[in-house]
Amino acid sequence: MSNVWFITGAARGMGIELAKAALNAGHRVVGTARDAKKVTAALGEHKNLLPLSLDITNAEAAVAAAEATVEHFGSIDVLVNNAGNFYAGYFEEISDRQMRLQMETNFFGPLNVTRAILPTMRAQRSGHIFTITSAAGLIGQEFCAAYAASKFALEGWMESLHFDLAPYGIGTTVVEPGFFRTELLVEGASSIWPELSISDYQERTSSTIAAWKAMNGKQGGDPAKLGQALVTLAALPTSPQRFVAGADIVAGAEQKAQQLLAQVDAHRELSSAMDLED
Repeated sequence: MSNVWFITGAARGMGIELAKAALNAGHRVVGTARDAKKVTAALGEHKNLLPLSLDITNAEAAVAAAEATVEHFGSIDVLVNNAGNFYAGYFEEISDRQMRLQMETNFFGPLNVTRAILPTMRAQRSGHIFTITSAAGLIGQEFCAAYAASKFALEGWMESLHFDLAPYGIGTTVVEPGFFRTELLVEGASSIWPELSISDYQERTSSTIAAWKAMNGKQGGDPAKLGQALVTLAALPTSPQRFVAGADIVAGAEQKAQQLLAQVDAHRELSSAMDLED
């Protein structure tokens, strides 16, 4: 069955492979980027591809893109909130402006797009929403204060959205990739370094930036396999609420779960003695 996939950030990195996987499976794809020409350049001309220009931080543009999709293809069956960026750095060196920009793109951007598309899915009484978060949406990491904050916010939103939408036949899946070989760590493309400088952090910042740069192009995850996985998940009769992608995040998620249980158990008696004594 051919569905209509709406994929943000489809001109580079993970988005290209997500779009290719959906097209190769016979689906119709709306690929968005700030410049639609870059989608065509990345994916080529295809009868089942509709490239659209979209700045996900612009709510009106998101509505216009949703309307253009329905006009062209007649429906929207699968939304993939993929577009995002990475403001890296220690919290005190990330400016307030950078923190807000991080949330505007990684958190409010997917909200804009989802809000624009949900009326169509509710009318259909069907649909599937994938939101790409990150291992950093499950596990806080050094040098990732802004990025992790945006991804943790997405996780909470998506977990709650599941209950809002289930009565209308709309499934939700949080996708938590580990390290995949994409452009996320490319300086100036997706990675933005701190604007501020504090002497206490100077040496750590310099060495950490060098380490991140050295990691680019050496990540173990294959974006094409993640694209194929999402096509498989979208075809399941019941949507998984969470999908961890990559052996590294599988191990990390297991460790985080064990840590949470240990932290709960460490003060179980004190935690359980909070009721009012009527």
